[in-house]
Amino acid sequence: MLLPLLLSAITDQASELSFSKLQYLVEKMTGWGVDIGGRIISAAIIFFIGRILISLIKKFIAKVLVKRNIDAGIQSFVRSLVNILLTILLVVAVIGKLGVETTSFAALLASAGVAIGMALSGNLQNFAGGLVVLLLRPYKVGDWIESQGVSGTVREIQIFHTILTTADNKVIYIPNGALSSGTVINYSKEDTRRVDWVIGVEYGEDYDKVEETVRRIIAADKRILNTPEPFLALHALADSSVNVVIRVWVKSQDYWGVYFDMNRIIYSEFNKEGISFPFPQLTVHQAKE
Repeated sequence: MLLPLLLSAITDQASELSFSKLQYLVEKMTGWGVDIGGRIISAAIIFFIGRILISLIKKFIAKVLVKRNIDAGIQSFVRSLVNILLTILLVVAVIGKLGVETTSFAALLASAGVAIGMALSGNLQNFAGGLVVLLLRPYKVGDWIESQGVSGTVREIQIFHTILTTADNKVIYIPNGALSSGTVINYSKEDTRRVDWVIGVEYGEDYDKVEETVRRIIAADKRILNTPEPFLALHALADSSVNVVIRVWVKSQDYWGVYFDMNRIIYSEFNKEGISFPFPQLTVHQAKE
């Protein structure tokens, strides 16, 4: 009789103990879930508010730079740099709110500094190249440049890349490191440029007539500058043509307009004057038997 009562008491005590443990576990899990949920919600709020603040700060900085008439290349560089720095600060704040120790995070980054530096060596070189470009200013936003086998108008100078827009509206990203250490041809740096043509006429044409016609065409185009004086000379006696070289100076923005217009006008005027253009030909002499 005593043994069943003892077993029953032990069973009841074990049941109460198991229930207490289960209740404690449930309470613990509930508290942990509420805490994690609160951290996630807080981190999300910080992230969205941070993005809004970053956008406002970027707009404010852009207005200040425009108001102070800062160069467009420096403006794009500063905007890009500010965006990256503020984004890094926002990420650190979100990570800290999630419960990750920022000091441990910083120590982790410091310990991995060598590896990160090696992995990002190219980007660090491009960043340094961007600074060199802004300091030495071999080109600016709006210039037409040629480098690394491509050419186009400089649209933006960012911290890692310079963005070009080509004549057929392609967008090209060139690393600043390559631009700062490589060859860059800036077609917009000077106010004036020289336009060259080599025009071939048939053998037997009157050279004085050719020169007179060309000089009349040049004088009629007001975009062609008088200083330096236009140059015209007999360039070469080629296999099938007498080549005449023409060199004139124009404002940089008029280069292509003058180049193409002169091609059309010379072709039209030469035809009116009866000056013939050559074409490749071969004279064959047959030996007598």
